[in-house]
Amino acid sequence: MGPLLYETRVETLEALADTIVPGAKRGPGDRAVAGMSPTGGAVAAGAIELLEWDATGVSEGLDDYARSLNEHARAHADQHGVALEEGVPEFVALPFEERAALVRTLTAPGHPEKALWVLLVLFCYMAYDSAAHLHTVDALKAGHPGLTAMGIAPPDADGLWRFPSYSYGRPLADLHPDTTASGSPA
Repeated sequence: MGPLLYETRVETLEALADTIVPGAKRGPGDRAVAGMSPTGGAVAAGAIELLEWDATGVSEGLDDYARSLNEHARAHADQHGVALEEGVPEFVALPFEERAALVRTLTAPGHPEKALWVLLVLFCYMAYDSAAHLHTVDALKAGHPGLTAMGIAPPDADGLWRFPSYSYGRPLADLHPDTTASGSPA
């Protein structure tokens, strides 16, 4: 089998990422993002950029992932009597509830492909909850939806994070006397 059209792959994987961490539609014609949330989800957080990053180890297999996901979606639709719009990748054409049901099936204990799908799902979630593909300071400046939703505070003006009030209400330890001004051990 040859490579998928890039647009088909991206739309399919965006629909998967949106199923994992739902977001707001980007516009009225957005099919991949179902619009189940009023704020940005995994797609807005950069799930595709993270998946396409060669450091993940999955970037070379994304065509196969998208192709397989669409095959599973076609089988799911046939099994559950769901009509799919023609000309749209099958997973994208599924209603959100059916997308979620299919992902639950693919990631369930005992599913023969579980490890493959859990890996992809984890990367989709990682884009939202840690912005692993971005420098944290840059992600915060850009208003990254996941880091913002979690209330991650921006660094001080010099780019370092300091926490003047301690989460436990007291310092956990005294600063070592040989600690440098940058916070490194001497």
